[in-house]
Amino acid sequence: MSAPAGSPHPAASSRIPPKLGGAAASGPAAPAGPGPGPHQQNGPAQNQMQVPSGYGLHPQSYTAPSGHYSQGPGKMTSLPLDSQCDDYYSGLYRVPTQNVVTPNTASPQPGAQQMYGSVPPAPHVVGSTLGSFQGAGSSASHLHTSASQPYSSFVNHYNSPAMYSDNSSVAAQGFPSTCGHYALSTVSNAAYPSVSYPSLPAGDPYGQQMFTSQNAPTVRPIRDNSFSGQNTAISHPSPLPPPPSQQYHQQQSLSGYSTFAWSASGLPSTQDNLIQNHTSLATANDPTNPVADTLSCSVMQNVQPPKSSPVISAVLSGASSTRTPPAASRPVEPLASVARPSELLQQKGVDSSSTTSSASPMPNSYDALEGGSYPDMLSSSASSPAPDPAPAPAPAPAAPQPSKTAKPFGYGYPALQPGYQNAAAPLNSGVPPGSPAYSGFQQYAQQYPGMNQLSSSLGGLSLQSSSQPESLRPVNLTQERNILPMTPVWAPVPNLNLDLRKLNCSPDSFRCTLTNIPQTQALLNKAKLPLGLLLHPFRDLTQLPVITSNTIVRCRSCRTYINPFVSFIDQRRWKCNLCYRVNDVPEEFMYNPLTRSYGEPHKRPEVQNSTVEFIASSDYMLRPPQPAVYLFVLDVSHNAVEAGYLTILCQSLLENLDKLPGDSRTRIGFMTFDSTIHFYNLQEGLSQPQMLIVSDIDDVFLPTPDSLLVNLYESKELIKDLLNALPNMFTNTRETHSALGPALQAAFKLMSPTGGRVSVFQTQLPSLGAGLLQSREDPNQRSSTKVVQHLGPATDFYKKLALDCSGQQTAVDLFLLSSQYSDLASLACMSKYSAGCIYYYPSFHYTHNPSQAEKLQKDLKRYLTRKIGFEAVMRIRCTKGLSMHTFHGNFFVRSTDLLSLANINPDAGFAVQLSIEESLTDTSLVCFQTALLYTSSKGERRIRVHTLCLPVVSSLADVYAGADVQASICLLANMAVDRSISSSLSDARDALVNAVVDSLSAYGSTVSNLQHSGLIAPSSLKLFPLYVLALLKQKAFRTGTSTRLDDRVYAMCQIKCQPLVHLMKMIHPNLYRIDRLTDEGAIHVNDRVVPQPPLQKLSAEKLTRDGAFLMDCGSVFYIWIGKSCDSNFIEDVLGYPNFASIPQKMTHLPELDTLSSERARSFITWLRDNRPLNPILHVVKDESPAKTEFFQHLIEDRTEAAFSYYEFLLHVQQQICK
Repeated sequence: MSAPAGSPHPAASSRIPPKLGGAAASGPAAPAGPGPGPHQQNGPAQNQMQVPSGYGLHPQSYTAPSGHYSQGPGKMTSLPLDSQCDDYYSGLYRVPTQNVVTPNTASPQPGAQQMYGSVPPAPHVVGSTLGSFQGAGSSASHLHTSASQPYSSFVNHYNSPAMYSDNSSVAAQGFPSTCGHYALSTVSNAAYPSVSYPSLPAGDPYGQQMFTSQNAPTVRPIRDNSFSGQNTAISHPSPLPPPPSQQYHQQQSLSGYSTFAWSASGLPSTQDNLIQNHTSLATANDPTNPVADTLSCSVMQNVQPPKSSPVISAVLSGASSTRTPPAASRPVEPLASVARPSELLQQKGVDSSSTTSSASPMPNSYDALEGGSYPDMLSSSASSPAPDPAPAPAPAPAAPQPSKTAKPFGYGYPALQPGYQNAAAPLNSGVPPGSPAYSGFQQYAQQYPGMNQLSSSLGGLSLQSSSQPESLRPVNLTQERNILPMTPVWAPVPNLNLDLRKLNCSPDSFRCTLTNIPQTQALLNKAKLPLGLLLHPFRDLTQLPVITSNTIVRCRSCRTYINPFVSFIDQRRWKCNLCYRVNDVPEEFMYNPLTRSYGEPHKRPEVQNSTVEFIASSDYMLRPPQPAVYLFVLDVSHNAVEAGYLTILCQSLLENLDKLPGDSRTRIGFMTFDSTIHFYNLQEGLSQPQMLIVSDIDDVFLPTPDSLLVNLYESKELIKDLLNALPNMFTNTRETHSALGPALQAAFKLMSPTGGRVSVFQTQLPSLGAGLLQSREDPNQRSSTKVVQHLGPATDFYKKLALDCSGQQTAVDLFLLSSQYSDLASLACMSKYSAGCIYYYPSFHYTHNPSQAEKLQKDLKRYLTRKIGFEAVMRIRCTKGLSMHTFHGNFFVRSTDLLSLANINPDAGFAVQLSIEESLTDTSLVCFQTALLYTSSKGERRIRVHTLCLPVVSSLADVYAGADVQASICLLANMAVDRSISSSLSDARDALVNAVVDSLSAYGSTVSNLQHSGLIAPSSLKLFPLYVLALLKQKAFRTGTSTRLDDRVYAMCQIKCQPLVHLMKMIHPNLYRIDRLTDEGAIHVNDRVVPQPPLQKLSAEKLTRDGAFLMDCGSVFYIWIGKSCDSNFIEDVLGYPNFASIPQKMTHLPELDTLSSERARSFITWLRDNRPLNPILHVVKDESPAKTEFFQHLIEDRTEAAFSYYEFLLHVQQQICK
């Protein structure tokens, strides 16, 4: 019988390809640029310091697995500038300055991006690194605490190990590894810019395996046929064409992106001064594996064919469509290898705490592209002999050396190496780069101030003056009961001069727990406060300067991007504000295209804005930009069909297909699963969608690899036909099993060539195949006040799969719509480690729980249409002397301080803990910079940079005055989640209490001179005990109240990945009285008047029987109606004549033509705007059963298992007095 149109090609084998050896490209180091300048003072004190000639090598002992967050080293292994090495991370990344950016002094229109043009970049060749994919877990040695332990030991539980390589496939996992090459070239024609609008880059899917088949299934009724297949996987390398020059141009559309065309060309010649030296560890460990000193290699994998696997095809009704041309051969993706297995610590299950180490001797392509930090920035985690440059057998594990892990506050620090103690001082200008007197953009000829002028300009920095700042005002917490302000709590403003304040980064994007940085670690230890950063790097912005330039100006030493806080020594030199190196100003950077003037580098937008976005050249690409690829993996078991989510999902997709972020290359695919896996052939040319069923879940393969992901626009009619048919296709199913694990394995194989986003919809516990789970929850223990178990995963299957997905630039988003326990602690790993998102809808049913159904619909609308970045990496840099040791969020740690984010979205938040490794006495300012390199949905490589500047202080009072209580509580919440998993929930709760006890005790004994019998706190920390109590009563940490295990785990997941603005509402809800809304103090938003009622404290004493109150909990709204509430309000706002007529389950406010209704709806709509999750609205009547959940959020009141706020204050005071 002849195969029908669109019949599948042969099945792809699921067998494991043999591991490949690796070779790394190598080349000479870049010529030395301007070195550190002559001696100069960094701050007010005149100190002549010796400039070190280089940084010494620090031995390392182990690498650490990436995790939900990770700890990093304090001293990066540094390299001689002119030698090769085995270290995969060159601290002194020697690449000449690249990609200059051009500014705009004009104010852009609201909602518009500013775009600045460019001239062509210089040629740059990136060598690939090849290696076998190895890995191992690690087990952290968990310490245990008691209620009486000091807070300083709290963070010690977050030192857990192991690091996976980015494209890792752990040896025991059995995931495939590949070898590849990639070379880049750019046009090296330098010219002054002219206005042009580049065109869209061509980009084929990269590294895709081509499958051939010998047997194709015939199209027959479903479950009536099968076929067996054999396959061969072959990859052919092909050169990347270079892009033409980029030009200056202006962009006004916020959502649009400029792109550039690609022209065909051969492989470029090697630019010796632009190639970083690398040597593969895989080669060093395997003497039989030769090192290839070339920039490319071709790979052929011979895969054994699988056993015959049944495949069933079926035809679905639908319209015909056009045909898509077959994919061409594509280059193979470069892979990085990981550290020696003997150096990896074993880890089982989820370990939210992991430490990173600079000992990983494998070069990393992404690290080379984005550029490393200077080697001394990070704290080292351990020590071991440095890897040998020559290939050698894997050595035995090194004996443990004294740890140089960045200790948490409360601990002493080892002496630094002599060369680092005498760090380079800034050059001879009267003003250091970190001085508040220097605004960062003076004319080069301007007279710099001397010490007298400097002292006056520093006037506001010292808080030990006659007039005490409000933030240091002592507050007696036991007497001042109404400490909650009536307006929202804003972030404290750093104590900088006016010029620097105007230039500083918005706290909504970049925020520090201390806006006054202690001068030494000892001072930080005395304060007993956490030091860390909270980031919201990809948030939606109404104004964003977008810069296109041939050269992105960066420090040659630490690779910091030029920013408003650098110093211009003269017209031709600028000094880095992080490492103090003096760099040349590129010729192109001297020209300002906006003013059309020459010689004013300080007026360019890079130096006028602390948040900018660069259009990156091909130097920042490992491969051509891939198309946006979306794969939906849907549970269609009996439980899923009964829940009814398919109807909502398919309808949302139909409504938003044209709004999916992407371009003309956007691809989409669908898979469904129950006890078998169903693929859908939507290739253009078919008259109907075709279902292919693979029933062998133990040996999953792709029946038609080339037709399962199709072009969205070319196959749109077939896609719509499938979406219309899906909700009814499984109506009569009796399948109760769920083979989620095999479905994810198939999705991984399908997405590996290009990467992209996988959206998984699951409704029950996986019960078949790999990754099956058993119920671990005991409902009788939900209210336990002692031990809460099973907060970690039951298996490492989902974590390992997520790490593989991350290596192939694929993120997995999980939608869990369950009516019973589904072990979210295990399933969440697929999103945690692949930089995905987690959505949870407990007790979901489209008819029995309509509010959840509506929430899913609205969440999907934002999820499908929000901005997205692909193939992203993020690095955080900080001033020399500070170090990062712990990261929090959903990501994979690619190297010591480089976070791999297969996807990045505007709703993702991150946190990082800091320590002070070296005294900051020689500078008056410190800076932090985060750089997010990503591919936009339009196929552009972009870099979003945020820079934050903060003052350094030497007194304990100043440290307390600059405390940011909301940032501190959010960082502590992240730390407590990790303690709950690594140790126990009770330990986490004790540590939170100790955080309050230790900080207020330290303040009372060292700063406050008041002899009060009450509990004294500085005004900056007056809300600290209240927020900690709120955290203890939150679902993630509460005890004594019935809390489902999945609910608790989901709350912990939200803490780990939400930005501060949303997390604070989850921790401490806002309560408003809404039955007396007026226009007094109202704000105007989009021609809408929004009332601003005052905040009420979360206590039942504020609720009145004659009032109506709105509580904003972040993901849920409650409107509480008092029994004696004014009937006019009930009728005008709720649409019912009186209190008795209000229904028990009311989830909407009707649109009524009354002033009260308009005000209430306007206020609620304003609160709902820009939320990652659409809040459900519940109208709660006084004395109704539904009020229980509402009253649980009144955190200042006593419950059966928890203190009231006043009792908690007395408990803290008692602990301090012990």
